[in-house]
This record gives sequence, C-alpha cells and structure tokens, in this order.
Amino acid sequence: MGWAAAMAAAVVAVLCVVARGEVVDEFGGGASFIFGDSLVDAGNNNFIPSLSKANMTPNGIDFAASGGMPTGRFTNGRTIADIIGEMLGQADYSPPFLAPNTTGGAILNGVNYASGGAGILNATGKIFVNRIGMDIQVDYFNNYLMPVLSTGTRISESPDGFVNDLIFHLRDQLTRLYTLDARKFVVANVGPLGCIPYQKTINRVGEDECVKLPNQLAAQYNGRLRELLIELNGNLPGARFCLANVYDLVMELITNYPNYGFETASVACCGNGGSYDGMVPCGPTTSMCDARDKHVFWDPYHPSEAANVLLAKYIVDGDSKYISPMNLRKLYSL
Repeated sequence: MGWAAAMAAAVVAVLCVVARGEVVDEFGGGASFIFGDSLVDAGNNNFIPSLSKANMTPNGIDFAASGGMPTGRFTNGRTIADIIGEMLGQADYSPPFLAPNTTGGAILNGVNYASGGAGILNATGKIFVNRIGMDIQVDYFNNYLMPVLSTGTRISESPDGFVNDLIFHLRDQLTRLYTLDARKFVVANVGPLGCIPYQKTINRVGEDECVKLPNQLAAQYNGRLRELLIELNGNLPGARFCLANVYDLVMELITNYPNYGFETASVACCGNGGSYDGMVPCGPTTSMCDARDKHVFWDPYHPSEAANVLLAKYIVDGDSKYISPMNLRKLYSL
C-alpha cells in the first residue's frame, strides 16, 4: 500500500474554537465554534451534494435528541464535540452551519462548520464530490461574524513534503481565525489511523496489530503540529492554543479496551466486509452489532458514542499527557 493511501484520512484537523464573548456570556454557557471532518460533523453534509453522508439509519440510533433518528452524525449517538459541549454547560449542541434553522437564538451556543470528507487541504475529499474544506469553513466563520481525499497532491509529494504542506496551510488557517478574533483553540492531532477497522481489513492484519505506515505518518504530522502550536502561542498575543493528544488517547482505548468496558477495538459495530466489518460503511443494508456500547468503533472509520464519551472526558478534564498546556475546562474558564 502506498503512503498516499495510508494518509487518506489524515488530512483533517479537528479544531474547536471556544469563545466566551460578552454577547454570548449574557446567555451563559459560552459558545463553541467547531471546524473539522466527519468525526465532528453535526449534519452539514446533509445540505450539499456529497457521497459522504450519514443521514441514513442506523446512524444516530442512540442519539436521544433526535429520538434515535439519523442527523448526519457519523456515529451511533453523540460526537465528541456534542459531549464536550454538554460537559461545559452549553444549553444545546452547536448546530450545523448549513441547516436552514441555524439563525437567531440557535447560534448562541456557537456553530458547527465541520464536514465529512473535509481536510486541511482544499483538495481533500474530492472523491466524495462535495464537502466543506477548511478554508471554506473559515470563510463561513468570517461571514458569521460580519453582521455582529487529496490523492493528486499526495501522489506527487513525498511524505515529508505532504506533511510540510499540511502544516503550512494549517498555520494560515489558524492565523486567519485569530485575525477574526478567535482566541481560545483546541486542536486535535491525528489518531492512529492504522488501527481503524478499514485499514486493518484492507491490509489483513491480526486483531492485535495495526498497520505501521499510516501510524508512522500520523506520528510525523503530530510532531510538527505540536511545534506549530508552540510557535503560534509564542507569536500571537492573547491566543491560547491547546493540543488534544487524540493519538495517544485512542491508542490507550485500543490497547487496553477491556479496562474501559469494551469487548472489541478491532471490529466495527456497523459495517460489512472482511474480518473486522471494515469495508462497507454503515447503512440500512449493513449489519449492526447488538452491544453498541461494547465497541470502540461504530463503523469502519469512526468511534462509537461510548468511545467518544471517554475521549471527551480526557480532553475536558485530563492531564498534560492528553491535553496541553491546559485542559479544556481550564481554558474555558479563562
């Protein structure tokens, strides 16, 4: 397998901009502005022509707010962004930007700009026809404030060149958000891509194994990301950038899953194909497990709600091993 294919899902950065401005604080709870890909998409892809959609059953089967109906979230229940908002006292979930009802009072909890298939580079996710890339997500954020899989690129670049390109573009995107008065950021690094059911299935590795190349490339990017956030904290007055160490968090769940009440960290709960049900995405015709809270992965690519709950707890209240230089609760209180 080529390095380009291994990094297919790594060109996304889950970015939460946490704001507690005077207008928002009048209503309490603060607001979260969420940028990223399908890990935190709250339904934006429902409103664009895209092959990357989760608006079909059994996605959302455990999402209480919708009565178990699909909302466009790529999991069985809440995303990690939903859970973090709850833990920080937000009255409601940050709504998807493209939803027609994301106006007026609905935006007091913030806005979710994330889009399944999106990434740092504008070309990321072209295979899905349409998605909202990070540059466009930042444009949407700018417009909101005013009234009040990149195959071609990766094939032509070395792994070092590709990581350099990602960091270069991410620096510009974060700096642009800073110029739009965002000051509190949580940026998640890339998880262990070689351990997701899709990668394990197509590479036919053992249950206790992960595919090495995707994890090596993720680690390379993550090292550069840490350096970037240190740089931005030093160069942008008043900004606070926190790094969520999702790689080690997810690896901890995968390695020691029985300690957290899971029965498998290899097999997707909803999907089909191969030893780990990792070939066919979750949908009405795929199989679904009975014990959804016993699976680390909901589908071939995304964590289950049960896994998201654990990840959110460590990001909100964890120590410096998993989020630095401070956890999200402390950042939110500043």
